[in-house]
Amino acid sequence: MQNTMSLQKARVATPVGELWIVTDTEGSIRACEWHDYEARMLKLLARHCPGGFELRERAQKSEISRTFEAYFAGETRALEALPVASIGSGFQREVWRALRTIPLGCTWSYSDLAEHLGRPRAVRAVGLANGANPISVVVPCHRVIGASGALTGYAGGLERKRWLLEHEGVDLASAGAGHHEARSRRAVA
Repeated sequence: MQNTMSLQKARVATPVGELWIVTDTEGSIRACEWHDYEARMLKLLARHCPGGFELRERAQKSEISRTFEAYFAGETRALEALPVASIGSGFQREVWRALRTIPLGCTWSYSDLAEHLGRPRAVRAVGLANGANPISVVVPCHRVIGASGALTGYAGGLERKRWLLEHEGVDLASAGAGHHEARSRRAVA
């Protein structure tokens, strides 16, 4: 029999709505979701915690909450070192790790992400894994855009995606060309 996972939820006020951060007993982030997408978060947690979970409200502000506040106050690199732990398929975890390598201020297309993974034909699978990411913002699925440079699907809504990208310094007017430039720099590095 599998054990029930003990989780804590913290709430962080942001310029684009309340964000919920779910951590485990080791302090790793298990989920990060916008308050108005609670049902999505609970569904993803249920999928990623096969033994079930118990979710309690955090009584006091944590260092992780302060780190998120710093990010939203303009310290955009604040989230880069936060520990994350999510359960998913091997491919999903590979995609989620790759998302954290997209440089701050850059965007990649789904095909860029698939190429980065060495699976250029897996664009659709990459998109599905991206959409199943339970730790938004920290695992920056918002940095993935359509091949044309258009903002496409984001579980928190396209206006939040736009805000996050602009907050991180992405020039959305030239994002269609900018993601290819970022990919080229990565390939040379």
